[in-house]
Amino acid sequence: MYMDSTKSLIQIKGIRDGLLATFAEASWEEQRNALMMQIHERSAFFQGARLAMDVGSQVLKVNDLVELRDWLSERNITLWAVVSESATTEHTSQLLGLATRISRPRPEETKHVLESVSNDTALFISKTVRSGTRIEYPGTVVIFGDVNPGAEIIAQGNVIVWGRVRGVIHAGSKGDREAFICALDLSANQLRIADESSAMLKPQKDPKPEIASINSEGKLHAEVWHTGETTIRK
Repeated sequence: MYMDSTKSLIQIKGIRDGLLATFAEASWEEQRNALMMQIHERSAFFQGARLAMDVGSQVLKVNDLVELRDWLSERNITLWAVVSESATTEHTSQLLGLATRISRPRPEETKHVLESVSNDTALFISKTVRSGTRIEYPGTVVIFGDVNPGAEIIAQGNVIVWGRVRGVIHAGSKGDREAFICALDLSANQLRIADESSAMLKPQKDPKPEIASINSEGKLHAEVWHTGETTIRK
């Protein structure tokens, strides 16, 4: 019950400059705890994100925002804007160097979900997938562009990225352990295939195309993607 009521206090959307957290009316403690719980439950999604908050009429003092900003910073999340109807909160935000005006979410960038398609259908995306975007597709997803930190791609089939991956990729989301993920630069916050997941992959100085799959031992691994001898990435 507590978890459901906490989630109802906050809505996360993608905007041009990162993520926007919009709060329902409640005490600051309840709003803050709702945000912290969302981040705790989806830490990979928020990793490296730029966060703006719309706190409505909430009156916040310097200590309120400083404590939250420091907590977010420890988790590699940047608080860059606070939007409020309260003059006190707006003044506090400005004192801390935070923006108080933002570009609102563009609906096509927040979430894309298709319920059903044929098994041989693929979704082609010819642009960079920005922070805050979540794409779910019941087939294979092919992206001609990058997947930025804070973006999520969830596919029941394979995921192919003709670019750099820094977000979260989940292939075989309905349990297909034969699915694979490949990219020109595979340095994701998290990779998942079926129910197997990886730790964060470190950026490479000299990135090479890689393909991630579940090996014969049942473990998710990545290797150089070419037609000759493959080299397993450590």
